[in-house]
Amino acid sequence: MNKEKENIDLEENLKSENEEAAEVNEDLKAQTAAADSESEAASESETAGNEGIQLELSREELIEELREKNEKIAAMDAEIDDLLSRLQRLQADFVNYRKRSEKEKAEMTTRGKVQLCSSLLPVIDNFERALKAEDQENDFYRGVEMIYNQLVKSFADAGIKEIAAQGEEFNPEYHEAIMRVETDEYEEGTVTEVVQKGFVLEDRVIRPAMVKVAG
Repeated sequence: MNKEKENIDLEENLKSENEEAAEVNEDLKAQTAAADSESEAASESETAGNEGIQLELSREELIEELREKNEKIAAMDAEIDDLLSRLQRLQADFVNYRKRSEKEKAEMTTRGKVQLCSSLLPVIDNFERALKAEDQENDFYRGVEMIYNQLVKSFADAGIKEIAAQGEEFNPEYHEAIMRVETDEYEEGTVTEVVQKGFVLEDRVIRPAMVKVAG
């Protein structure tokens, strides 16, 4: 009887110890779970912090990269403006050079025509004297007249024109008076006779007409 009682007491003690051990085990599990949860929370917080730092660094890098690109664009714009300005100056210089060259070329052409005409004017004068002296009915006269007309036509083709004088009002820019004549046929200051023809190229007088003027 006593032995059975002892066995029952022993079983109860073992059962009580097992229950206590189970409770201790549960407490340990709970503590472990809480520790794990705190560790995970700390890890997540640290990860979030690192991501925030990385995001902030990436934003600063983007701002710096954008600033550098803007500086490069501004430098390129300034270079383009400088090139355009230089191009415009070159174009203006070229236009001025072309105008100056054309003007010089035209001046050289005019000067050459004037020199040629000046050298041929004595020939024209001699032909006119010959035509006035010769009989108009012979072949020699007609040959001289043909050559004279060819010379006059060549002058006209080159833009060289005879100065109008006979019956015109005396103009010192185009006429050279060699004599004053008393006459009732013309008003005073009017050219009465052309002694030697004058010629003009555009607005340039090659030789003024030598005339007699009423007065």
